Parts: sequence; structure tokens; C-alpha cells
Amino acid sequence: MTVRVVVADDQELVRSGFAMILDVQPEIEVVAEAGDGAAAVEAVRRHSPDVALLDIRMPRMDGIEACRTISAESACRTVMLTTFDSDAYAYEALHAGASGFLLKDVRRDDLVHAVRVVARGDSLLAPSVARRLVEEYTRPARRPPRTDPRLDALTARERETLLLLARGLSNAEIAAELVVSDHTVKTHVGNVLAKLGLRDRIQAVICAYESGLVTAGAPPAGG
Repeated sequence: MTVRVVVADDQELVRSGFAMILDVQPEIEVVAEAGDGAAAVEAVRRHSPDVALLDIRMPRMDGIEACRTISAESACRTVMLTTFDSDAYAYEALHAGASGFLLKDVRRDDLVHAVRVVARGDSLLAPSVARRLVEEYTRPARRPPRTDPRLDALTARERETLLLLARGLSNAEIAAELVVSDHTVKTHVGNVLAKLGLRDRIQAVICAYESGLVTAGAPPAGG
């Protein structure tokens, strides 16, 4: 299956370079390039790609706002690109719905790998790393917890699963904690994501902290 990609960066040489690297891959097709966030959103609407590579700092609409719009409007998954190695940027990108975060000096092979990983529905940032970011940027002094009524839809076992996701545990580790099969865990995780309207495990970690289900600076229940 061909992975369709939109590349957005306000620097033409950078944008063209990423596009060339990806377009020579046999299973990847760059369907559009964009020089700003607004153009990236329009390109996604027009071409319905699988993945959008978005520079964080762009004119008219920055990459984080473009990511937020794309995530709300489509099934396209986003990878954020930046020259700034900042946890704050990483957190804001993930909070906007991004499935990955890369620095612009990423190696050629790692860029291709990132697109493949995100296209198949996985995340580029391990949930345990996301948890550390979210803990830092959802501390009460920075972001007070928000009550999330969606949590009421979870069963007791699904809530347990969400707590374990917030600890960054894999499916196998969750299965061991709950003493159930991997298949059962996969079902629970799928139910949690569906009921909360989340795309992936990283978004589940963010939800757990921002809703106050897990308190930043304290180990999640069972930890």
C-alpha cells in the first residue's frame, strides 16, 4: 500500500529535500508540498494523505495550529519537524494531536522510518517519554487539571487500563499487571481510545494527566 504524504515547511530547500528523500521510496508518494500551515491544511483537505510532515514555525498558520486542524478534520497523522530541541514544543505538538516529533537534522533513514511508523498507526514517541513530558507540562502551577466527562464512559477495567497506559506500559506489561491475555488488553486499549475519542496511546497519556486521573509528580495508581 502506498503511503501518501504532504510536506510543509516555509524553507523551500528544506521542504524539497524532505520531499525528495521520501518520494524515492517505492511505497511512499509525496502528493503535495506547502510553504505555510494554512496551505498545508488545504493540501490535506484536497489530497487526503496518510501523513503530513509539518514544520512548527511557519507563516500564516504555525505547524501546531495546522496539526490541530488536520487532526480534527481528518484521519491524516502528523509528524512535527523543528530546529528547536524543546520539550515545550514537543508537548504542544503532542497535545495538538501529533503522532511524532522530529528535529530537522534527522537522518535520512530516520525520516523515512518515521513516516512508515506513523502511517501504520504507531507513535514516534514512546508513551513513557510522553508521560515525562506531560508530567512536566501539566503540573498544577502550569496547567490545572480539567474534569473530563468522557472518563465516565469507561468501565472499571478500562479505567485501570488507562492508568497503566499513563505509566507508559506496553500491552504485554499491562497484561501481566491485570493478569489477562494480550488480546484482552488490546480490546481494553481499543475501547479506551474509542470512548475517549483518542488517536493513540500517547493521547491517552495526555488525557489521563490533563483530566486529573493521574497527578503530575506522583506515580499513577499501581505504580
